[in-house]
Amino acid sequence: MFISGDITGLKLSEFWEPWLQPGSPCLWETASIILQLGFLAVLLIGFLKRLIESRSIHDPKVKSRETYPTNMKIGLPYKLSLPSSVLLLGTHIMIPLMLKSRSEAYCKLEIPIVSSEIMQIVSWTMTLIALYMIPKHKNVDFPWILRSWWLCTFLLTVFRLTLDVHFLLSNHHRPELLEYIDFSGFLASTCLLFLAIRGNTGITVSNPSAITEPFLDRNSRKHHSQEKRECPYGKASIFQLVTFSWLNPLFVVGIKKPLDQDEVPDVDIIDSASFTSESFDECLNHQGTENPSIYKVIYLFTRKKVAINALFAATNAAASYVGPYLINDLVSFLNEKETRSLTSGYLIAVGFLAAKVVETLTQRQWIFGARQLGLRLRAALISHIYKKGLVLSSRSCQSHTSGEIINIMSVDIQRITDFMWYINTIFMLPIQISLAMFILHINLGLGSFVGLAATVVVMSGNIPLTRVQKWYQSKIMESKDARMKSTSEVLKNIKTLKLQAWDSYYLQKLESLRKVEYDWIWKSLKLNALAAFVFWGAPIFISVMTFGGCVLMGVPLTAGRVLSALATFRMLQDPIFNLPDLLNVIAQGKVSADRVASYLQEEEIDSDTVEFVPRNLTEVDVKIENGRFSWDPDSRTANLDQIDLEVKRGMKVAICGTVGSGKSSLLSCILGEMPKLSGTVEISGTKAYVSQSAWILTGNVRENILFGNAYDRTRYEKTIKACALTKDFELFSTGDLTEIGERGINMSGGQKQRIQIARAVYDDADIYLLDDPFSAVDAHTGTELFQECLLGMLKEKTVLYVTHQVEFLPAADLILVMKNGRIDQMGTFKELLNQNIGFEVLVGAHNQALESVLAVESSSRESEQAPVNEEPTLITELSQTKQDSEHNLCVDMSKKDGKLVHEEEREKGSIGKEVYWSYLTLAKGGFLVPIILLAQSSFQFLQIASNYWMAWACPTDSTEIVTGMGFILLVYTLLAVGSSLCVLLRASLVAIAGLLTSEKLFNDMLHSVLRAPMAFFDSTPAGRILNRASTDQSVIDLEMANRIGWCAFSTIQLLGTMAVMSQVAWEVFAILIPVTAVCVWYQRYYIPTARELARLAGIESAPILHHFAESLTGAATIRAFQQQDRFIEKNLCLIDNHSRPMFHNAAAIEWLCFRLNQLSNFVFAFSLVLLVTLPEGIIDPSIAGLAVTYGINLNVQQASVIWNICNAENKMISVERVLQYSNLTSEAPLVIEEARPPSQWPQNGTISFTNLQIRYADHLPSVLKNISCTFPGKKKVGVVGRTGSGKSTLIQAIFRGVEPAQGFITIDGIDICKIGLHDLRSRLSIIPQDPTLFQGTVRGNLDPLHQYPDAQIWEALDKCQLGDIVRGKKEKLELPVVEGGENWSVGQRQLFCLGRALLKKSSILVLDEATASIDSATDGILQKIITQEFKERTIVTIAHRIHTVIDSDLVLVLSDGKIAEYDTPTKLLERENSFFSRLIKEYSMRSNFDKK
Repeated sequence: MFISGDITGLKLSEFWEPWLQPGSPCLWETASIILQLGFLAVLLIGFLKRLIESRSIHDPKVKSRETYPTNMKIGLPYKLSLPSSVLLLGTHIMIPLMLKSRSEAYCKLEIPIVSSEIMQIVSWTMTLIALYMIPKHKNVDFPWILRSWWLCTFLLTVFRLTLDVHFLLSNHHRPELLEYIDFSGFLASTCLLFLAIRGNTGITVSNPSAITEPFLDRNSRKHHSQEKRECPYGKASIFQLVTFSWLNPLFVVGIKKPLDQDEVPDVDIIDSASFTSESFDECLNHQGTENPSIYKVIYLFTRKKVAINALFAATNAAASYVGPYLINDLVSFLNEKETRSLTSGYLIAVGFLAAKVVETLTQRQWIFGARQLGLRLRAALISHIYKKGLVLSSRSCQSHTSGEIINIMSVDIQRITDFMWYINTIFMLPIQISLAMFILHINLGLGSFVGLAATVVVMSGNIPLTRVQKWYQSKIMESKDARMKSTSEVLKNIKTLKLQAWDSYYLQKLESLRKVEYDWIWKSLKLNALAAFVFWGAPIFISVMTFGGCVLMGVPLTAGRVLSALATFRMLQDPIFNLPDLLNVIAQGKVSADRVASYLQEEEIDSDTVEFVPRNLTEVDVKIENGRFSWDPDSRTANLDQIDLEVKRGMKVAICGTVGSGKSSLLSCILGEMPKLSGTVEISGTKAYVSQSAWILTGNVRENILFGNAYDRTRYEKTIKACALTKDFELFSTGDLTEIGERGINMSGGQKQRIQIARAVYDDADIYLLDDPFSAVDAHTGTELFQECLLGMLKEKTVLYVTHQVEFLPAADLILVMKNGRIDQMGTFKELLNQNIGFEVLVGAHNQALESVLAVESSSRESEQAPVNEEPTLITELSQTKQDSEHNLCVDMSKKDGKLVHEEEREKGSIGKEVYWSYLTLAKGGFLVPIILLAQSSFQFLQIASNYWMAWACPTDSTEIVTGMGFILLVYTLLAVGSSLCVLLRASLVAIAGLLTSEKLFNDMLHSVLRAPMAFFDSTPAGRILNRASTDQSVIDLEMANRIGWCAFSTIQLLGTMAVMSQVAWEVFAILIPVTAVCVWYQRYYIPTARELARLAGIESAPILHHFAESLTGAATIRAFQQQDRFIEKNLCLIDNHSRPMFHNAAAIEWLCFRLNQLSNFVFAFSLVLLVTLPEGIIDPSIAGLAVTYGINLNVQQASVIWNICNAENKMISVERVLQYSNLTSEAPLVIEEARPPSQWPQNGTISFTNLQIRYADHLPSVLKNISCTFPGKKKVGVVGRTGSGKSTLIQAIFRGVEPAQGFITIDGIDICKIGLHDLRSRLSIIPQDPTLFQGTVRGNLDPLHQYPDAQIWEALDKCQLGDIVRGKKEKLELPVVEGGENWSVGQRQLFCLGRALLKKSSILVLDEATASIDSATDGILQKIITQEFKERTIVTIAHRIHTVIDSDLVLVLSDGKIAEYDTPTKLLERENSFFSRLIKEYSMRSNFDKK
């Protein structure tokens, strides 16, 4: 509050004049009386209310509760409140006693003073009584009325102190007893202000024994349980909160050893994800509309904390302008030292120091408060994005790919939380500009209006720049989305890309997407460089214009006025500099908020699609009447039409039909996944669902089976027995606690499917929906599952199962035959056979296959003579094989306690110098770095020179007449413009160097990851790679160069400030050197803890993304099992795990800055005292003023240096993490020029294995053991064996997915290990077990390398039975394929993979369970096509359907990684005890079990 200049001239000429005069002491007394009357009135009302309540209500329970012994701890806040209140009471008792000696700072009328002080004494007595009552009532918080009173008291004492200081400065008096009393009152009220803001009394109550706990009321129990979870921040006292010393225990641990996640304290309850998520929900519900505005919700969620932060920020802004205001007074004092007392000089120094202390304290609080608010908002938004992901409709999922949603979760959320930091500048800007204009007006009169006009011009220049920047930001995000979407898809399908030799093409695709992103980033950085030039030049432009205006208007420019104006311009630089940043962050934040809003408003699954009927009201479990369903609710054509179905309790319903006929869609509409156009769907009972593509969670096997249910040993053991998992568990190193990799990567297809079935069986639901669960398991296991599960444990349950295996149809009570989205036929097996409409086509195809098997079997039997003794069955023997799994990584676990995916690796200790060196020298070998440093040094030198010139050239007294002001101004302008040009050069070079470096880092990581062997992808969750490609790459692209640059720039600025200060008073060095040493020690003490916290924060963000991606994939399963709440809870835990290191890292920076700020304030105070104390004539007052002008910013600059170094180190972790993945072990070379095979190789296609041994790591046992055999060229070879016998490993070896440990493989006489991987893989064809489609078009999926004409593509489509479907669409070959091929059935995806092989026409074709998801009829047609098309080619087939290998020329039976048998089918069948013979027998028995 500013005091009018004529306050010293107050006269008592009229009674009321002094009373009513603004800024008069009497006005203070009036305000004081009004406030006290209000306080006492509220207190009285509260007392009367309490009295009435106590009279009318007699609650014996309450009294009895108080008699129980409790332990009560009195906290420091309560202890502080008592002496502070007593001190204030004492000051108000003293003042009336000293009325006779009062100064002019007090009201001349005794009545108001006495009245005011008596009221104060009464008020503070009542305050002490209220405080005395607090422990009796066990209040956790101070009453709101006390907190309001303390806030008003603080404002009154500040006003009182301001009057005292103004009186002392105006009259050159020394402070007397009354002034000291006022100052002590100010200190006490400041303490109470902090207590009022904190609100907590620090009182905790705990009961000494568990016996009394049941008698405690619910609220106290709740508080007791919460107390256990409190973090040090939650328990901190006011002093600890101000100084951040509650972090000290964490630093003690961090300095001794690298911190681990479990050593980081918990976040406070109000910062936890569950609390913030609930608060956000309340804000959403508060709006009440169907589509609430995200901006309103964020406003409601953040407003309280924003208001507190705004109060601190506004105080900080106001305090920062006290220094520039006092500079003119200081220069005047130094000029008039002879006539002025030293006391007034010291008072000016105290004014400077007090303002700096208030400024630094409030700055730390608002910055930390903003970070804390950002974390809260981040937790709330992520939890809501996750919840939304669990209810997205199928159409929404297809419009937002997982890569896109992950980008929203990582980058967009970060940008919205960044805005929470910048929002405080909105509150500070008007205060800063208003105060700057006020100070300029005092010093320069009308010249200040020129300054205002110049400021407005500069600020308005931001608007077009910001608009363009916003456009660039949205483009950067779009291009990043496209790149991340593609990266995510590549990582998901990396195995297919490597086997098809498409990895080089997709590498180029990712590089071209990055090129688009790079171009937008470059445009954005160029604009940033221009903005830096404008805003560093802004103070110079404003000062030149203002001083020029003053010269033209004849306003005298003295050294004091010029220095005060220059200090103000330097302060103005902050709001001007922050404004573009603010507008930029607003632009980025708005783009991101709109993206989040559009995602949160996406279409959800309609919960009313399915009606639930209580089980006691009906015997029908599933009922559909007149059902019409479509995946696109807006389209008129239905995917499922005329669906009428009634399934009674306990029925077994089989669903069959050709590929794409709507089998899976029928299950989806029962689950409620498919939008309903008309009709009704009724369900009675709980559901369990087994999807066609196995969905396995990262975790151990048992967790996947229990799926949130309690562990019941009996039921669990029954389940694993029924699902044929007992043998697998025996062979796993850690049984059912064996860890499963990402997407079940270390399990074979059969194991994944059986774990899924076990999950459903254990759930003990009423209705089971099984989508083709038998396709991925071998013949025997399929029979076992059908008998033990469907006809055993699920005997009493209602089961609807999709199947392509006709042998499972006769056991069904009802069979549905699907055709073109309709139920074409319905009935029992015999009824359908008699109808002769279409069902017999499926059965006929199956029977043909069976007949071919039986024909081979019987022909072999004829030549068989001698009977053979019965031996153990094939299944028993094969079951004893060592379990190797698909990639045999389970064996690996024996060495690692069942863990496959280990905790993410992190560097420990300080970031290596080589990381910094790599970063600085990647672009142009570091050539640009010295030029950047030279440009910044020149800027600093020219800026100091221009200010020095003005201080030296201008007179110290306004009475002196100076000629040649124009020349003085011209020199100043030239120096200033030169410094601005240096900034432009520096900013441009930083942008160039930063972008070149980020591009090099990105390319190195991309090449390194895509060239890594499959073992890397098996054990590395995609989330870790995506995190580096998204969040870390963003930091390197847009922030890293500036962070590193500012370490150097702020150091140069600090050195410049020190040089100016020491030139005036070299004695400052006596204190500056030790203080700097202490600062360096603090930084060294801080860095180890902060660095590990930043690393932990980086590592803990990946599990959130990984869990989210996993949940999106399995959303249908989660919903079917009604497990949404459990998954949401897990997500909240993961958010908290990330918030813990983030929160403590934000606090750690403030801990350091607070200490550095106070040390800087100490140096500044020392230099001021030195300037005041030195005799007159030793120093030039103008230059002394210049030193103070620079010294005002000393604390900011010193903290800035340390903060920039620490921040750069924290951000450098992103570089370190990217470099980690830039030097991965690579696969063999793609091409070896000196060993390239002939262009027609392989012509014959003969594959020879010689003493082949395969192991997945040196310390692990061999998976394939001494395999020696030859697959003759142009022959068909079948490979059989029980799940896990090494079949898939053999295929991996042919494609060099894993390199031989011993022995070798030759194809047409060429050792495949001696040629390049691309040469090998591009000449072979494979149809993998898991069919993979990429986002794009049909053409792009069949021929991504654009090698074949349309005619050949159509021919391939026709051959693989997809031609008619594609022709029926108007887009033809450009028909879209969504991410993962989700808009095609699994069977159709398998047909696409066959189409690729037909196009490639390699001499060798490998079929890995290739027709598992296809019905018997289509399978029969395809087998014919494969036989015709690959007649003169080598075909290697791994199959579970025996008839697919029965017509092979040779059959290889694998057992325990060794060759059990290898001969022609006929020869093998001649021996009844052969593995193959018994396999055939079981298949024929199973296929004919209905005829028994």
